[in-house]
Amino acid sequence: MSKKVLITGASSGIGRDIARVFDSYGCELILNARREDRLVELAESLNGSPRIICGDISGYDGASELYELTKDENIDILINNAGFGVWGDFTSTDLDKEIDIIRLNIETMHTLFKLFLKDFKERNSGKILNVASMAAFAPGPYMATYYASKSYVLKLTQSVAHELKESKSAVTVSALCPGPVDTEFNKVAGVHFSTPSLSSEYVAKYAVNELIKGTEIIIPGTFMKFMSAVSKISPDGISAAVTANIQKKKKIKE
Repeated sequence: MSKKVLITGASSGIGRDIARVFDSYGCELILNARREDRLVELAESLNGSPRIICGDISGYDGASELYELTKDENIDILINNAGFGVWGDFTSTDLDKEIDIIRLNIETMHTLFKLFLKDFKERNSGKILNVASMAAFAPGPYMATYYASKSYVLKLTQSVAHELKESKSAVTVSALCPGPVDTEFNKVAGVHFSTPSLSSEYVAKYAVNELIKGTEIIIPGTFMKFMSAVSKISPDGISAAVTANIQKKKKIKE
């Protein structure tokens, strides 16, 4: 599979391992993240010779700058992966951090999604993976901003996927909705998972293979598929109570 792939948030976790999967498939990579040393380390471990674009892509300005740097590269696949979260009671979490979450998880994702999708649709080819989360399926007490941001990612992706189908476009868009994954996200968010986590390597390979198939909602793991089905029939009030109990158990003890 000879494709050109742009991956945001590529310096660690799922983004890093998605890069490794596409590299093993012989794809040409463009990798973005803030930490240049991590990107260089990743690039040196790959078989190919990826292009590195180091920088903060938060918000419209950062995202549109990345688009301008890559729009003439004939990107075939966009992996919209950059994002983070924080744990805490909504009245006590840092507002600046929450605005940063909104800018990166929503504004950046939305901007790159729209700009690249317009190009893909015009040439009638291409695939986009927006990284959401199982958090997208339920209210999220104690990680309220993160859960809300991932719900936005999922619903936007589903809406656009329907538009593409109605227009008979060959372009496909997918939302990746993993459950607990063993990545640096946990440390940044200040949580640990009380349930078993999937490896980011497994999630990355599963996500890439489903993206290639054109799967709209990608949920790695049998248990998480079951939980997503349960969430669809559970009232929001019950889901919120269950999620709150889970989140309280995830807080890292100081």
